[in-house]
Amino acid sequence: MATLFTVVESASTNQRGERITLEGLNSSEVWDPEHKNDDADGTNQHFGADQKLIIKMALLGPEAKPGELNVLQVEAMGLKGPIKTPIALLEMGKTAQIILDLSFPDPPVTFTLVKGSGPVHIVGHNLLGTHMEEFDDMDDEMEEENVDDDDDDKEPEDEEDDEDEPKNKRIKLTTATKYKNQANKNKKK
Repeated sequence: MATLFTVVESASTNQRGERITLEGLNSSEVWDPEHKNDDADGTNQHFGADQKLIIKMALLGPEAKPGELNVLQVEAMGLKGPIKTPIALLEMGKTAQIILDLSFPDPPVTFTLVKGSGPVHIVGHNLLGTHMEEFDDMDDEMEEENVDDDDDDKEPEDEEDDEDEPKNKRIKLTTATKYKNQANKNKKK
């Protein structure tokens, strides 16, 4: 048995708290807000908005069997296709909870209890469009660097005309930004 429901919604920060509970071997839950109707009238109020799932913690419920290993696996899209990987190994009496900081920018994301009977609770939040844009703006500001260009290509008289203008600016892209740009190109195809 798996359940997914909204814990908290905050209009001021454009984020929603999310909690998933997996109970029973091979139980799974898919996070895919683009194909989920949230409202009673059958409409999805966040359809078309950029959404990003952030997972902060996985923990065992008090009903978990002592000594039983519970393995939580996630399946998400990578640059070359779906990727499956375990994200938490939990055992009552040893490791009943684990702090995570996982980000999934593209739905769908599937959580599966591949070993153990749980219950395993997964806690996080869903960032909605405008909140993500604020983070992107901060990233853009941090990426820009002034880099002096080689002066070999300029003639001496050109340098006098350009003294009041800043040297050429180049943007240094982080690895994450390069992957994001590549993923956006792949989506357009």
